[in-house]
Amino acid sequence: MNRGRNVETASNSASNYSGGITIKSPQELDSMRRAGAVVGAVIDLLKASVEPGMTTKDLDKLAYKEITRRGAKPTFKGYRGFPASICTSVNEEIVHGIPGKRVLREGDIVKIDVGATIEGMIGDAAVSIAVGQVTPEAAALMDDTRLSLEAGIEAAQPGGRVGDIGAAVQAYGESRGYGVVREFVGHGVGRALHEDPQVPNYGQAGMGPLLRVGMCIAIEPMFNMGDWHTKILDDEWTVVTADGKLSAHFEHSIAINEDGPEILTVHSQYRSID
Repeated sequence: MNRGRNVETASNSASNYSGGITIKSPQELDSMRRAGAVVGAVIDLLKASVEPGMTTKDLDKLAYKEITRRGAKPTFKGYRGFPASICTSVNEEIVHGIPGKRVLREGDIVKIDVGATIEGMIGDAAVSIAVGQVTPEAAALMDDTRLSLEAGIEAAQPGGRVGDIGAAVQAYGESRGYGVVREFVGHGVGRALHEDPQVPNYGQAGMGPLLRVGMCIAIEPMFNMGDWHTKILDDEWTVVTADGKLSAHFEHSIAINEDGPEILTVHSQYRSID
């Protein structure tokens, strides 16, 4: 889940978070790895389960059962009143879609965002999933968004800057003709779902906060088939493309280690970064 106009600021999102960039202890990182493993397992389950005829509420029920079965809490449920355990955003919906009665149909793409909390530490990741057979354009959009996430992760090196990440994602997306969403961004993650720093999917390399060993951030590119503009529906959560065109979204929580970025929310699509 990303930080944007309808998401509260990090300093208000958890009672034990007072703002500013935090460096995680080895114990906190261990808990985040465990939370991330739950997120990855849930994503694998949902990827294997998605099929035409399901409702987005069906996916939410599966996710809640698996998160709790694995000893974690669904991070999103109740967050600022969000009513579900995961976000499900279909086609032109970019992020923050609320699971409900919507039936998934052949050719849809559904974006699923999952959060899990263990020992107060959070894992947060998202994927875009094809429902049955999708158009070549939709498949390319999803592939390119996923590959841009890999580019952003590769750019998250200790001693670098947050702007290195955004510049890498933006260059990848715009070189392929997509609108790179600007109004919703990645973020620090840890004891709070949204910590500092913000991690935009655009920017200038060499600029922004320093990437220090022990920082944990969520990188989450959102690419649109049309331009980058968005709007929020009347439910005050669901973000859609302003022009009604398709969007894709991928996300990982990572830790900045001495030897480079470590993916904390590994699932079958991401076993390592080469």
